[in-house]
Amino acid sequence: MTAFSADIIPFAKTMGVEITEATPERVAARLLVRPDLCTTGGTLHGGAAMAFADSLGAIGAYLSLPEGAAGTTTLESKTNFLGPAKEGETVLAHCTPVHVGRRTSVWQTKITTEAGRNVALVTQTQMVL
Repeated sequence: MTAFSADIIPFAKTMGVEITEATPERVAARLLVRPDLCTTGGTLHGGAAMAFADSLGAIGAYLSLPEGAAGTTTLESKTNFLGPAKEGETVLAHCTPVHVGRRTSVWQTKITTEAGRNVALVTQTQMVL
């Protein structure tokens, strides 16, 4: 497992993303659902869930870059919202590659509560720079 910190992505650090695993085959993280990440009713804001997943996909894509590549950027992202995560809960995310090529990679992130309830499923395409 590669030692990796969300600090490389300033917004992920601001959100409080804690990377628990980072390899080219899997990126995992946790996030406390704080009040400032919530929408009405004290549930995780959809944009926060998307940003959480986007950060993990970006890390996976970065760790999978071909030699000589400068970096990566998100080309496309699609989110299915499956259920709420309440303020005070911790959500877990597991991101794995669907495709890793020379010019693009596709990553899928599943977000759940610690109790195992589905929160979101995100699929994103990263472009190699």
